[in-house]
Amino acid sequence: MDMGNQHPSISRLQEIQKEVKSIEQQVIGFSGLSDDKNYKKLERFLTKQLFEIDSVDTEGKGDIQQARKRAAQETECLLKELEQNANHPHRIEIQNIFKEAQSLVKEKIVPFYSGGNCVTDEFEEGIQDIILRLTHVKTGGKISLRKARYHTLTKICAVQEIIEDCVKKQPSLPLSEDAHPSVAKINSVMCEVNKARGTLIALLMGVNNNETCRHLSCVLSGLIADLDALDVCGRTEIRNYRREVVEDINKLLKYLDLEEEADTTYAFDLGQNHSILKIEKVLKRMREIKNELLQAQNPPELYLSSKTELQGLIGQLDEVSLEKNPCIREARRRAVIEVQTLITYIDLKEALEKRKAFACEEHPSHKAVWSILGHLSEIQGEVLSFDGNRTDKNYIRLEELLTKQLLALDAVDPQGEERCKAARKQAVKLAQNILSYLDLKSDEWEY
Repeated sequence: MDMGNQHPSISRLQEIQKEVKSIEQQVIGFSGLSDDKNYKKLERFLTKQLFEIDSVDTEGKGDIQQARKRAAQETECLLKELEQNANHPHRIEIQNIFKEAQSLVKEKIVPFYSGGNCVTDEFEEGIQDIILRLTHVKTGGKISLRKARYHTLTKICAVQEIIEDCVKKQPSLPLSEDAHPSVAKINSVMCEVNKARGTLIALLMGVNNNETCRHLSCVLSGLIADLDALDVCGRTEIRNYRREVVEDINKLLKYLDLEEEADTTYAFDLGQNHSILKIEKVLKRMREIKNELLQAQNPPELYLSSKTELQGLIGQLDEVSLEKNPCIREARRRAVIEVQTLITYIDLKEALEKRKAFACEEHPSHKAVWSILGHLSEIQGEVLSFDGNRTDKNYIRLEELLTKQLLALDAVDPQGEERCKAARKQAVKLAQNILSYLDLKSDEWEY
């Protein structure tokens, strides 16, 4: 249809569709909850567009009716996406974990900055557990969930860093106020910085409704201005003292930009992260080695070269930068387990081959343990090849096979034979490690 002769109703519908399209990425990437201001703003906008679409007069014409229907469906689809993002079960899971962190901060940290004694081991362990659980929340590659998990982790890790920096710092300062009149002012500013640290933690964790990031930023910037205006009369020790306090303030200011940084840099999208790409490269090579071993006609010929290369891959993983990101830390941990499991598989195969070549008389119990190790080696080969989830029949079968081997080991009577006791203990540990590895492979974790 010629645009100059296009029906006004069609033109209006196209204008509305263009407006709806303009916020599509905001809706797809919405990582908040249904009581957030931005949620209500987006919801109001889309609802208004639905009313606008409904008010377009079709004049009973079929093409206009179809165009109006399509416009309404697109808008309703976005509204549904917004609602699903805010109420997704894993988004609620992230929020519930965050609430636990808030309770921990209220109980252990706010009192600390109000004159409490110290940060307890209980707090440090609790925060570590919360961080680990957050890294295990599944996002399914969904942008909104990735952002929500990243934002939450970033806040909690920031609190952890602020606390660690404060607790571990052993300054030789403050200086005595007798050294110079400006020292008293620097000491005063340092006290204000300590208070601001507590305020910042409360802000990051959403447990302070009486302060805003903007106001705290102004306060901290004002403290820097006060320090810059001080005359230190060329005294090196006082200048160094002032510099240390300014550095502390700048660190705190950095944490106030966390939310904006996450959105503008797409830091939540770990699929393009340099460290993750390096881990993926290692895993790709590990899988190639694994397939070569499992498919080889004569695997023993590959054992030495494969183990040497796998050890090199462990070295590459050790060099991966964690970027203070617990998700990257978890990705590296899993990759190390993957590589180490393949090394263990080769070690056991080598031991079984060596035993076959040098057969000798031995205690019946020791022989029974080695027989079970032979079965475990076969099962481990299957586990290495397994690619599914915990509802798969093959997962259940492998789990049952491993449990049977554990029961068989439990039934072995060492009869006081120390060598047999040690062998059985190692075999039990191996079976448990294979079980853990099977769980790790099937828990559908992703970045």
